[in-house]
Amino acid sequence: MEGVVVLRGVLVGLAVVGFCLPQSLLAAPPGQMPAAVDVTLGEGGVLAGQVVDPQGSALAGASVSLWERNRQVAATTTDRNGCFSVSGLHGGVYHVAAAGRHGLYRLWNPGMAPPSSRQGTLLVAPGQTVRGKDCGLGNLGLPRGGALCFWLSHPCVLAGIAAAAIATPIIIHNTDKPPASP
Repeated sequence: MEGVVVLRGVLVGLAVVGFCLPQSLLAAPPGQMPAAVDVTLGEGGVLAGQVVDPQGSALAGASVSLWERNRQVAATTTDRNGCFSVSGLHGGVYHVAAAGRHGLYRLWNPGMAPPSSRQGTLLVAPGQTVRGKDCGLGNLGLPRGGALCFWLSHPCVLAGIAAAAIATPIIIHNTDKPPASP
């Protein structure tokens, strides 16, 4: 029985360590190309897409280039809404680059694409992503931002809360049992 308790403790500890590791350690190695995204071409071989910054704002005037087998097949720029389109394409694998970001896309002719394919591309330009400016404690009458928000958004604190939520019922369950006789 003690072995089971120790095993549970080790598993909870590993889960906590996983929460505390920086996300960059868990990500794919830099320079590794992501898997191709399936996209359905429009009539006439039209690929439509949009280029945005990390906050989702459109990037107007961004250069967009399409490459097939190390050969550039098209180049365009985005409009004021960050949108672009290229026509005359055929099904195949393309590398799309814009605003310092790139992606690998498997383009499908209309009627041939798998059901999970997308209708266009979305490229998010690199930059600092701003997330969680406000931790939402204002609804509880607590001050917005500050130390409380920092600690409640820190991965190690969240991991500790999760570990306590998992361990507490286990400890209560194990303390309710009478001791085993020798």
